[in-house]
Amino acid sequence: MTTLSQVGEFGLIDQIKKGVSSSRSIVCGVGDDTAVVKSPSGLQLLTTDMLVEDVHFTCKMSPLAIGHKALACSISDVAAMGGQPQYALISLGAPANFSKQFILTMYRGLQRTAKKFGVHVVGGDTVKSNKLTINVALTGEVASKNLVTRKGARPGDQIFVTGPLGKSFTSGWHLKFIPRVKEAHYLVKYFKPTAMMDISDGLAADLGHVLKASGVGAVIEEEKVPRRQKATLQQALHDGEDFELLFTLSSQQAQKLTKQKLPFKFFFIGGIVKEPGLLHVINKKGKARNISPKGFEHFKP
Repeated sequence: MTTLSQVGEFGLIDQIKKGVSSSRSIVCGVGDDTAVVKSPSGLQLLTTDMLVEDVHFTCKMSPLAIGHKALACSISDVAAMGGQPQYALISLGAPANFSKQFILTMYRGLQRTAKKFGVHVVGGDTVKSNKLTINVALTGEVASKNLVTRKGARPGDQIFVTGPLGKSFTSGWHLKFIPRVKEAHYLVKYFKPTAMMDISDGLAADLGHVLKASGVGAVIEEEKVPRRQKATLQQALHDGEDFELLFTLSSQQAQKLTKQKLPFKFFFIGGIVKEPGLLHVINKKGKARNISPKGFEHFKP
């Protein structure tokens, strides 16, 4: 018997993808930050995120912050596609003896975030479970001209992130991050990223997803990677739960971005190369080393 720990989260997803049906209305299916389908008004975004007690949070943490995180994760996915979040369905699993006040406070945190980003909670489900579990299904919309996926990076493109990375859990950032919706809208309006996604599993892992989807490689400049609270390079590359945007720009657009006075901070960290799957880090002396596109992955021991 093959176990989930043997195939890993992304190996399982790859196998599930083989049996998923297709349709002319599906612009982007399994394998990006959100699914994208055609609708009479344009393009509809669909995403879902599940948070589980003792994996994504503990019940010793603030219920307000847990509620924020539950919705903010999905909003971050919509931002990564260049979209605007719209409607949410919230499903909850909890033990029968769990505190009602904790749940209500958690929902209050979720609703605060919904209001801030213009999201309407329109339903959901509740069930009994052994541990507290929150699932958010979120829709969004994006104009066809503004849609950005993971598969558009090309050799010569430059790589950027929207903020510092690493030590998300020890700093508490994973509970208080702000989805980069405004930054995403600014980028798609003025700079047309060639590829984009949010950093949830770690810079190396998520950049690896972009490289795989685009059929290219990348070189990261060690000294350029922004780090949170004196995080090591290893932590910045692999910790995850940063929820910053990772995006690529053509050399022309990158030059334009670096020369203008901008309302947001964007950090150049490296470039795209033509060798598929190559992922190198170069130190300040110019010495390159290969790194593994690994980060947090469910089911792995």
